[in-house]
This record gives sequence, C-alpha cells and structure tokens, in this order.
Amino acid sequence: MTDDILKALELTIRARRSSSGDVSYTRKLLDGGPEKCAKKLGEEAAETVIAGVSQDDVALTGEAADLLYHLLVLLEARNVPLDDVLAELERRTGQSGLEEKAQRNKDG
Repeated sequence: MTDDILKALELTIRARRSSSGDVSYTRKLLDGGPEKCAKKLGEEAAETVIAGVSQDDVALTGEAADLLYHLLVLLEARNVPLDDVLAELERRTGQSGLEEKAQRNKDG
C-alpha cells in the first residue's frame, strides 16, 4: 500500500512533464532542471526538520508529504525510477544501519 501511492504519484509527476507550465507547478519545477528541484527539496527538508522538533503532528505530516513529493520530482528530473530507490531500500533490509554505513565508507 505504501509504495502504491508513491508509484501513483510518480506516474502523475511523469505525466506533468507534458502539461503546460502555466497550469502545472510540477512542470515548472521540472523545467528548472535538477538544480531547481534539488533546491526545493532542500527547502522542504528544512521545513520537515523544523516541524519535527517544534510543531504538532499535523504540521509534521504535511511537511513530510511535501518532502516525499519533492523527492519524487527530483528523481523524475534526473530520470531515476522510484523502483530503483525501492530496490535499494529492499537490498538494505535486514542489514543494520551501522553495517550498511560501514560498507558505503569502505566502497567509496
């Protein structure tokens, strides 16, 4: 269920590539390229952090939704499929975070 809504949103974002920038906020973001999308993601990440430490659960929920949306927009701008991200998460399942981090540091 969780990834179903994310996959549906990914498809909506992809479809917005062909929408008019006059009516689609997503299209305006995509037109700005990965740089604009990444900047907006960073702004949303900061807002999520602030909500996480100083606002109520409703605010945090809204900011978390914005963060996920903007992450999907950045992935679309870079042509990185959500399935690749989900596969990476699945690959990491069952491995402790400390082990995974140590492996990344060793690899590069």
